[in-house]
Amino acid sequence: GLMGNPSDGFGGKTLALAVHNFAATVTLTPRPGGGVVLAPHAAHDATAFAGGLGELLVTTERDGYYGGVRLMRATCAKFAALCDAARVRCDGGFELAYETSVPRQVGLSGSSAIVVGTLRCLLAYHGLDARALGLAEAHMPQVVLDVESRELGIAAGLQDRVIQWYATRPAAPASLVHMDLATEL
Repeated sequence: GLMGNPSDGFGGKTLALAVHNFAATVTLTPRPGGGVVLAPHAAHDATAFAGGLGELLVTTERDGYYGGVRLMRATCAKFAALCDAARVRCDGGFELAYETSVPRQVGLSGSSAIVVGTLRCLLAYHGLDARALGLAEAHMPQVVLDVESRELGIAAGLQDRVIQWYATRPAAPASLVHMDLATEL
């Protein structure tokens, strides 16, 4: 958010831009044998820890308790629920993996970038768009916010998801977006 933060949570107006110096990339690889695999990131999803308790404390304070796998999992669950509600069949196995250069826990929306990337992969893999799920394209940033806030309990506002969704469109990516988030709109 360039201007207006945190008014996006209170029906205000904001101006947001995409910072292209940082990115989260989600890759979907089909699995002919079926099943869904969420690949943990070597640095951000470490489940084993070889250091001492002091080092564990430092890395936990720096990186938190969770990585991107939970974000991909919650996005997959939300996507499956949307497909179910729209009576759209989504079969086929795949593996999802992510990479990110977004600095963690500094307010640059790295978690939503992973959610946006995952949702875009799922839509492309299944040959769907928002309309096929019974949604308007303008509703997709709300889907991303719902994954974070409702599924995972992450405190978040709408503006970051709007700029990320529109900045990652295949056609004519936006780099600056003005938002009027008035509740009556």
